[in-house]
Amino acid sequence: MAGAGVKPGFTYGATDDFSYNITENPVHVHDFHATLLHLMGIDHKRLTFKHQGRRFRLTDVHGHVVRDILS
Repeated sequence: MAGAGVKPGFTYGATDDFSYNITENPVHVHDFHATLLHLMGIDHKRLTFKHQGRRFRLTDVHGHVVRDILS
């Protein structure tokens, strides 16, 4: 995620010594997708598709933009 509005040389979050458990600032995959779409100029809340009569979002209802990594 170098460039494109992301802080350079920045590490976000931390894991334990075995890199198995998240210890600080967890980011869900929906949050990651919402942040990438935000960087591309797309509102992730309005990006929907219709399937079996219901509207779905790529980021489901959980996605939030991680503003701490944006410059």
